[in-house]
Amino acid sequence: MCDTLIATKSATANQIAIFAKNSDRHPNEGQALKFYPAVDYDEDARVKCTYIEIPQAQHTHAVLLSKPFWMWGAEIGINEHGLVIGNEAVFSKIPANKTPALTGMDLLRAALERAITPREALQVIIELLEQFGQGGNCGHDSELYYHNSFIIANHEDAWVLETVDKEWAARQIKDAYSISNCFTIGAQYDMASKNLVNLAAQKGLTRSTSVFNLAKDYSDFLFTTFGKGRIRRETTFCKMEEQSGNITVETMMGILRNHKDPNFNPQDSITAVDVCDHAGFGPIRGSQSTASIVAHMEKDNPLIFATATSAPCTGIFKPIWMNSAPMLNFGFEPTGKFDSISVFWKHEKLHRATMLNYAERIATYKDDRDALEKKFIEGAFKLHNATLRERTEFTLQCYREAVLAEAEWLKRVEKVPARKKFLYSLAWNNFNERSKMVDVK
Repeated sequence: MCDTLIATKSATANQIAIFAKNSDRHPNEGQALKFYPAVDYDEDARVKCTYIEIPQAQHTHAVLLSKPFWMWGAEIGINEHGLVIGNEAVFSKIPANKTPALTGMDLLRAALERAITPREALQVIIELLEQFGQGGNCGHDSELYYHNSFIIANHEDAWVLETVDKEWAARQIKDAYSISNCFTIGAQYDMASKNLVNLAAQKGLTRSTSVFNLAKDYSDFLFTTFGKGRIRRETTFCKMEEQSGNITVETMMGILRNHKDPNFNPQDSITAVDVCDHAGFGPIRGSQSTASIVAHMEKDNPLIFATATSAPCTGIFKPIWMNSAPMLNFGFEPTGKFDSISVFWKHEKLHRATMLNYAERIATYKDDRDALEKKFIEGAFKLHNATLRERTEFTLQCYREAVLAEAEWLKRVEKVPARKKFLYSLAWNNFNERSKMVDVK
């Protein structure tokens, strides 16, 4: 389960578009930032994606990706031209293809590597989708099959693309928009595949082609309902609408951290699914927010804020510039097993400990988290015209300070008694054992 947001320049406080996404994956599915430089290839080159091989582009653009460790593709990414894409799992009455093909994450990365503008990216995804299809298991520790939706944007243009197998519809975005684990395009769209409406009619999903509505006719009931995609989408969309014309990067960070219940306790429910999502006991609580990104989409100079960790409510957004990303060493890349080196797993000790008494334990460092993050944000915007070296050094400094701060916060957290509930503990004992992380207290 994920949530992806875009505030176009008409909706922001400084008329610069802002993109945001929480990537929700399995709790032990390490996800890290990865930079890939631009490359030129031979005409007959091919590339192995997560499952299948496809022809490689003769030139790929430089990309910064947030990707699960085992995939070729990515959940979130931005390229050297300021093109940004986030994808969502969506579930249809037409079953997702279980045969290995391109995953939604593969389509996302391929579009970033091959396109400069949102319209070009849209075309890349559509052509690959129609030629190779989408499919294959997208789960880490379990099987999960789905179709995909995307927000594709840059500083001046934004699109939403929603797919069902090889069929699709796209709509240009005005003002603010968000997607979650549900179809959002209804009867109004700007482009669509030739067979989108006819397929719905052939399958008996629509009363007639004249009243076709993608979201109503194609949406499944089970996953869309219990994954609470519509509820989460309403939350993110309404919060942006409320602040339309005044949206900032802080606004988007706050939305990604949203817990619907002001007295949020991750141990209280087996059905709770939030924008800032946390795993627990039960079939619909097997995933959580494992990476978060907010991108300030200034033309020729995008500024990216990434947690590189799970749970934005316990993590810190840290700044990165595309032109400094090649000089950065993001550290040891996490896997599905605990390590004491990677940024992702170092933070997991704090995150998992905090969840054992959320209200009392996060209170020990929330104010310090906000103050440190404010320092990072203000410092990053002051470096708008700084040299490449200054920006690179600042990013590395922010990462160092965040790691040291989280180590100190963990000490505070562990002094507050844990309050464990049986079913939640049962689920997390299993997650921790499978990741070889056994000292959470």
